[in-house]
Amino acid sequence: MKKTLLTIATMALIATACNHKKSETSQLGSGIDPNYLDTTANLVDDFYRYACGGWMDANPLKPDYSRYGSFDKLAETNQEQLRGLIDSVSAAQNEKGTIAYKIATLYHIGMDSVRLNQQGAEPIQELLKGIAAINSREALAACVAALHHQGVNPFFGMMNEADPDNSKMQIAWLWQSGLGMGDRDYYLDANNADKRAKYQELIAKEMMMAGYDKMSAFAGGGDVLAKMVMGVETRLAKAQYDKLKNRDPHATVHKMSLDELKKIAPAVSFDSYFAEMGLKETNTFNVAQPEYMTEVSKILATENMESVKAYLAWQVVNEAASYLSDDFVQANFEFYGRTMSGQEQMRPRWKRVTSTVNGAMSEALGQLYVAKYFPPEAKERMLTLVGNLKEAFAVRIDGADWMDPETKEKAKDKLAAILVKVGYPDKWRDYSGLDISDDSYFANVLRSNRFDVDYMIGKIGKPTDRNEWGMPPQMVNAYYNPTTNEICFPAAILQPPFFNMAADDAANYGAIGVVIGHEMTHGFDDQGHEYDKEGNLNNWWKESDAENFKTNAQVLIDYFNGIKVLDTPETYANGAFCLGENIADNGGLHISYVALQKALEKKQVNAEAMDGYTPEQRFFLAYAAVWASNICDEEIVRLTAMDVHSLAKWRVNGTLPHITEFIDAFNIQPGNKMYLEPEKRVTLW
Repeated sequence: MKKTLLTIATMALIATACNHKKSETSQLGSGIDPNYLDTTANLVDDFYRYACGGWMDANPLKPDYSRYGSFDKLAETNQEQLRGLIDSVSAAQNEKGTIAYKIATLYHIGMDSVRLNQQGAEPIQELLKGIAAINSREALAACVAALHHQGVNPFFGMMNEADPDNSKMQIAWLWQSGLGMGDRDYYLDANNADKRAKYQELIAKEMMMAGYDKMSAFAGGGDVLAKMVMGVETRLAKAQYDKLKNRDPHATVHKMSLDELKKIAPAVSFDSYFAEMGLKETNTFNVAQPEYMTEVSKILATENMESVKAYLAWQVVNEAASYLSDDFVQANFEFYGRTMSGQEQMRPRWKRVTSTVNGAMSEALGQLYVAKYFPPEAKERMLTLVGNLKEAFAVRIDGADWMDPETKEKAKDKLAAILVKVGYPDKWRDYSGLDISDDSYFANVLRSNRFDVDYMIGKIGKPTDRNEWGMPPQMVNAYYNPTTNEICFPAAILQPPFFNMAADDAANYGAIGVVIGHEMTHGFDDQGHEYDKEGNLNNWWKESDAENFKTNAQVLIDYFNGIKVLDTPETYANGAFCLGENIADNGGLHISYVALQKALEKKQVNAEAMDGYTPEQRFFLAYAAVWASNICDEEIVRLTAMDVHSLAKWRVNGTLPHITEFIDAFNIQPGNKMYLEPEKRVTLW
């Protein structure tokens, strides 16, 4: 969906920070945990190993993880806290219909493995029989609409998003979707033939487990059904925009009226589609990939009907598999967990069910979470630090010699207009309309999906609510959204181990400070700078500014393209795909370093060496430490293909050589692997 892929830039760490008075700085520790370090490593050649090696050795990759890092440890603690909240709610006698009843009922039904195994594929039988009975092209289109209303998205997805020309209003966006393996390259790249074969095995196995082979009028069993599904999905993959084109905000803006939409995709039957979805009296749409929608229409109109029905049936089975009996769950894990990610072991049931409850009633759980785990003073300290980083960013803008003075003023206006969200929303979502019943786990998931779809539809054609949050407070994450020009730091991420109340702020500026600067920089990266301070897709740069930005960005692209992340299979980083995140890391470091220097001038940071490290060295060690992690080879390959963030190691060893202050802090010399010639270093913000 667009909001995940394009408008929200996330970062997997953050922490609280505080402004310590001068009298307190001498009482604080360095903030550098010696257990994180591997001092036997040569920091001038591999700073990542030096800063993180001790942690990596002490925290080997867990069998239920394909990547395990400092962030994941925090997420584990967070899940334990959520489980405790759910248990406390479940222990009480809850009146039916209350939010406590809904939380407890959904959790219990997901944890009841005996009942789930007795039900087997029963919860999806009615949906599959309905698909098997389809006997017309019109019925195919109606089925697509009905599935979309329940949160199953064959072919494409629809969401609310800001009007690119008027960010104060929400319109309907249509976005390419419907691939079981997620990314088009898995279908088209010759190097992924083994994954395609395994995926077909999964389709064949689960379609037979679900009994669709006996419902289908087309004889031939699971293997034939799998080939049908792969035929449709491969055709869709060929029509989809690639991930680089989808990162271009202008390439995915094609506003249309309803008549124009029906003209490019007549077989979708949009009149009946929008009637089913409950979307009335709207005539402005954005079709992110119009050529793709035309191909969807052609498939619905001309593809073998049994193949399209098999594809729709697989969409249901694949969506449901995680909420059915153990044989479905295990088969799903073998492909998506083991084959795709290299995960050795499935997560425990309680973690999976907790995630489901959290997804269905996120803000309801968030309200409980904030009341128990989020101290009010943390919010105040975060807001203070964000203010410090805004001041530092303004200094960096003034010093950008590649930018015209007039454009600098506009940049500072946009910076000043950034909306800051910390901790939790002022208004909580109402879940009174959500129906949770004691029938089946998957039935509740579908009802939750429909509740969310209706909630989304209700925003289309309405003014944008800048006070709405894109993440619940218990999510361990952060984001910037260009259409609302906001940065958000949920409560769950504002806690140890990434911030130490007893630590000197040199380390805090290296961790939390860089993260805040990172999120701010997203407003000025290769995507974010296309939006003005109001969130409209509007070019506010002079042509010379854009050319200078592009020239510097290309150097960063080329640099990361040259990084080999894995020898076998030979895999290189994708500098263009990760450009926005790499710009934000680069900018976040520069901005927070300026804030550190200001704090040193005000004697808010201990200027002396602590535990053998200067404040500047503590800053960079703290930055590196938050990316401590271990990862398997399969996940390296998958994330390089799918994730807009560079791998953890290269967010350190690939980013820091561009930071002159890092080079100076550790006396990195020509010939060292961490050294990069000054003329090759990229500085944008």
